[in-house]
Amino acid sequence: MSLAGKLLRYFAFFLVLILCLGTLQYLSFKPDTAFLKLKQFAVKTGFYLPAFYTHIFGASTILLAGFFQFSKYVQENKPLHRLLGKIYVIGALFFAAPGAYVMTFFIHRGTGVFISFLLQNTFWVIFTLSAWVLVKNGAIDRHIMMMRRSYALAFAAVTLRLYIWLLTIFGHGVDFENNYLIIAFASWVPNLLVAEFFNYYQSRHKSLAGDLHQ
Repeated sequence: MSLAGKLLRYFAFFLVLILCLGTLQYLSFKPDTAFLKLKQFAVKTGFYLPAFYTHIFGASTILLAGFFQFSKYVQENKPLHRLLGKIYVIGALFFAAPGAYVMTFFIHRGTGVFISFLLQNTFWVIFTLSAWVLVKNGAIDRHIMMMRRSYALAFAAVTLRLYIWLLTIFGHGVDFENNYLIIAFASWVPNLLVAEFFNYYQSRHKSLAGDLHQ
């Protein structure tokens, strides 16, 4: 891996770690902690808090588990790779994604934002489930590609908060026209395009390697 690639990976891990550490404050389970202060109308319904805790703790777990799946050491350690894979799939399909679906109905930032998060979550479920089915069927290359797509959408939790932080530090936060609509799509669409770039590169590399051996 090039130096630039290593630095990018370290930076990505730093962002994941910051997000995961940020969830620790919610272990108090107080309904008015940090972000929840803005969601008191949702908290009062009784539906939001269970979904919120399920999502943030599930997402933190799978972001870490999924990140290490791209390590050569983990990939070569089959038992560890399978364990982290199971943690990721179970965490995404049974905790993080279901919680996100419920939370989506309490965003109240317009139809466009609702559609963005609904699409992101649905694609995430489809890609994660597909990756699991593919590996069970022995389609390893396609499994890897699908997992890239899945993790790209999981990583949207990181990029969303990064964009909000940058706009807060260098601008006026998210208080501008169509603010959250732009951020909502920007948090996951570019991530998915990056995943597709790596998938294309992998397919192209294997195709060229196959031609050389003919």
